[in-house]
Amino acid sequence: MVFNSYTFIALFAVVMLVMRMRLSWRSKKGILLVSSYLFYAAWNPPFVILLWFSTVVDWFVCKGLAATDNKTRKKALVVVSLSTNLGLLGYFKYGGFVLENFVGILGQFGFQYQPLALDIILPIGISFYTFQTLSYTLDVYRGDLKPWPSFLDFALFVTFFPQLVAGPIVRARDFLPQTTVEPSPTPAHVGWGLSLITLGLFQKVALADGLLASIAETVFDSPLSPSPLTAGVGILAFTGQIFCDFAGYSTIAIGAAMVLGFSLPDNFRFPYAAIGFSDFWQRWHVSLSTWLRDYLYISLGGNRGGASKTYRNLIITMLLGGLWHGASWNFVIWGGLHAGFLVGERLLHGFVGTWRVWTTGLGKLALGGLTFGLVSLSWVFFRAPTLERSLEILKGLFLVGPRELYVSNTDLIITVTVVGSLLAAHAALRNTTIEQVAGKCPRGARMLIIGLMLLAIFLSPGEDRAFIYFQF
Repeated sequence: MVFNSYTFIALFAVVMLVMRMRLSWRSKKGILLVSSYLFYAAWNPPFVILLWFSTVVDWFVCKGLAATDNKTRKKALVVVSLSTNLGLLGYFKYGGFVLENFVGILGQFGFQYQPLALDIILPIGISFYTFQTLSYTLDVYRGDLKPWPSFLDFALFVTFFPQLVAGPIVRARDFLPQTTVEPSPTPAHVGWGLSLITLGLFQKVALADGLLASIAETVFDSPLSPSPLTAGVGILAFTGQIFCDFAGYSTIAIGAAMVLGFSLPDNFRFPYAAIGFSDFWQRWHVSLSTWLRDYLYISLGGNRGGASKTYRNLIITMLLGGLWHGASWNFVIWGGLHAGFLVGERLLHGFVGTWRVWTTGLGKLALGGLTFGLVSLSWVFFRAPTLERSLEILKGLFLVGPRELYVSNTDLIITVTVVGSLLAAHAALRNTTIEQVAGKCPRGARMLIIGLMLLAIFLSPGEDRAFIYFQF
């Protein structure tokens, strides 16, 4: 079930109605939980069992952590949680990838091995809810959180449907306290939540699907060798598409939760206006980048122990962050590129960090342009279906070998207009929030903008596509 479907609209309308009935808060939470399972089961009902299993294991592991002071037993319990959650994630997401590479390595030594086809179906959203439940276990183990007394609340935290399959990745300490008292969203909160849903749908349906997706597909999914113009248009089109698609989902999730009286964290903060790569990762997929920072990078040692260990920890974190997105060498390379960007940024800062030119408007513009350019180039590995196609796109961009032009003038105009507008909006809103801007906007203007977005959604010519991050 996707947000841009009539089925979801019907489910959400029913849930909204139930939340306003004269029922106990416990009953409403139970209905929310059942609705979340129905939302997830719409893709593949048997995979709900994985949600149940992960939920039950982490619930009892954390009960066990609170019941003992024995450090060895505590570590053993954490190992149970890690092996269960990461074991499921590893099997379903990386089993085929590991087997394929194992066969390839054997082939390099002259051994021909033909294994049985695994035919593993990837459970939708498994990367997201795995990280979510793990954060609860690790917080309890570290003593940052006490085990929650209500299993119903914890199960709702794991499966809350607005953010279940593509985030934001919510921390237990942020969500669970919201379950103790029945929320009472004001008309203003409901109105703003519906406005965010509209904005998210506009980004997804009108921009990502309606204008940019087909252009990116024309370039990345073609067997032809692209010209520099073709490659450049395709890269820019996907750069716009991936933001509008994923930020659109996060915005809808935050808006839907707000209508129901819950608060979810921001996941995007105008990332294409980032000045430097540290800044970019404080603005792009914030719930994942902070998760990796708090539970992986810091656990590895963070920036303690000198520069070389800091760089090692950065590289490991970004490589695993890339692999989190998908089981392919393309994602590993994408994560490795961002690791290189972050390490290079730190190294350069030691040489040129005191140059006053970087604090001027022109200097910031240059650094912002460089950041956007390298981020866009890295998206090639994120989007291309194979490593070979990634290299072919980059060869085309830099005019290596004979190339073909197969994008139209219309494709060029659409891409430049949409991505250019996106960059301008990010630059203008870099140091503010949508809420602050909307608060300063006259009511009539806000209504007009929402009306225009709704019109664009209904008139959008693009075919319905699943959200890109559903595959992760």
